[in-house]
Amino acid sequence: MIHQPPPGARDLLPLEVTQKRWIANHLQQVFHRWSYHRIITSTLEWLDTLMAGGAVERSTVIQLHDAEEGTLGLRPELTASIARAMVTRIAGSNSEACLSLPQRLYYNANVFRRPTIGNHGRQLEFYQSGVELLGVGGLLADGEILLLLADCLNNLGLQQWHLILGEARLTRSLLSPFPKPMQDKVRQAIAYLDRVSLETLPLSPELRERALFLFDLRGDPADVLQKVASLDLDSSEHEIVSNLKSLVELLNSSSASPLPIVLDLTLVQTFDYYTGIVFEVVSSSEGSSRVLGQGGRYDQLLSLYHPQGETYPGIGFCLNLEDLHYVLLSSNQLPSRTPASDWLVVPEFPEAEAVAFTYAQKLRDSEHLVRVEMDLGGRSPAQIRAYALGHGITYIAWVETDGTPRIETVTKKA
Repeated sequence: MIHQPPPGARDLLPLEVTQKRWIANHLQQVFHRWSYHRIITSTLEWLDTLMAGGAVERSTVIQLHDAEEGTLGLRPELTASIARAMVTRIAGSNSEACLSLPQRLYYNANVFRRPTIGNHGRQLEFYQSGVELLGVGGLLADGEILLLLADCLNNLGLQQWHLILGEARLTRSLLSPFPKPMQDKVRQAIAYLDRVSLETLPLSPELRERALFLFDLRGDPADVLQKVASLDLDSSEHEIVSNLKSLVELLNSSSASPLPIVLDLTLVQTFDYYTGIVFEVVSSSEGSSRVLGQGGRYDQLLSLYHPQGETYPGIGFCLNLEDLHYVLLSSNQLPSRTPASDWLVVPEFPEAEAVAFTYAQKLRDSEHLVRVEMDLGGRSPAQIRAYALGHGITYIAWVETDGTPRIETVTKKA
């Protein structure tokens, strides 16, 4: 019997692990430079925790078993877990002063999602890096998150990408004139760019015209904002439009070059979860588009976990390591091999095996990080040299029975 992983599960071999760690480490360097600190949350959560806020469909959660207190599930994303963790600390403290706000947090973690019906065998486990900025709202916080996102992509050397920026609260408000039974259908048609369905919905001529108007609210930020301003907006809508304009100006004036921004008020897939800006970062290399990450503002989410319903502003994003890996594979930036050993320690005679292990440990204990491997026997000196050359090893230490090493530098043949 040949044992295979479950459908949708996959193993990562050393080279792929090395490449994905390269990506995660580059992102982590940026997070550190922006003074974000790592948080690790539980892989397991109560199902009610995961579904709070309406961001997660119950059918997408991999449920393990029913416990007496409720149903457990594997986390399909990190924001809910981080929100729960932070609110638990706030609610459990005697004073908010013991928890300084804002909190700048980042994570490198795996998440799990059950494939939708008809997609049996699709990937179940994903790897993400991301950040959450908790406890502060406003223009500067939104700007920090988007500039941090751009810094992450630039640090990876990505060239062809653009930021799709939406505003959940504004889109919700612009959809409010539609009858309640129609709002979800209009929203779904807009979200999936399905103009045909939009045109066939049973709407009055005025509402159909409005729906088609909303359908086209994407493109250059200045042009889109000008179109929106032509509507009969109330004071709150005017404020949101003004804030969007200020945000775009802040982003462009804070960067060495203008950010590639597409303002898209049809970006409503995560509508229920977010309360302010929403965004996706998309790669457009090799004639195809791929979503590399997404995020947004969620100022009401933390209240769902607080015993007294108190809330704190929040905004964040996640980057999908699988998608980044796919895009970067063609850039020749990722490591093409696993890290080579610096030393290969070889006992010259069977009597030298113990002292060879001692010498190898001495090398490992040096103040500089070195990779040291032992030759485990069964090869001739010529085979040992060929192995070292083929694996990029720098030095061979031939250890005598008295522990004396004879150092040989491995050089490529001309």
